[in-house]
Amino acid sequence: MSIESAAVNFSELVNKNKQTLARLQESPRLLLHRRDGEDLVLTTAARAEQDRTVVSAATRMLAAMARREPGSMELLLDILPDAFPWVRFLPEPELHAFAVELVDTMRAADSIGNSASVAQLLIAWQHTAEVYSDPELLAALTQDHGEDYGPVPDPRGTA
Repeated sequence: MSIESAAVNFSELVNKNKQTLARLQESPRLLLHRRDGEDLVLTTAARAEQDRTVVSAATRMLAAMARREPGSMELLLDILPDAFPWVRFLPEPELHAFAVELVDTMRAADSIGNSASVAQLLIAWQHTAEVYSDPELLAALTQDHGEDYGPVPDPRGTA
């Protein structure tokens, strides 16, 4: 059961800051809608630290379990489809590679306090599963075209 965040326009924070900030007593987070940019989430420093502590504890427990307990990798492989239904499209070796990479990346990300790499990893593996789910796309991406298409231009436009 999750508590939903309150949502307001950013201008409400600017114009009625005391009343708007008081809403943080009722809700753990305040979603600030902006017209000219990405929405923001406002929370208290104490609550942000609590969230970080919980994520860190879960990450450490998962990593320790995966490294130490006999049979833990099999358990992780069994529960991954519940957490990420798209893993059902991954072949067994790829599923195992995902599990190992996920635990390792979560542990490394926790050590620096930045979860962006975990989010990127999940997105990349989900796209991999999407490719495996489509036989035509998989065939197109894995067939040997037998020819070299030459040098790839620098995407930054420099030589």
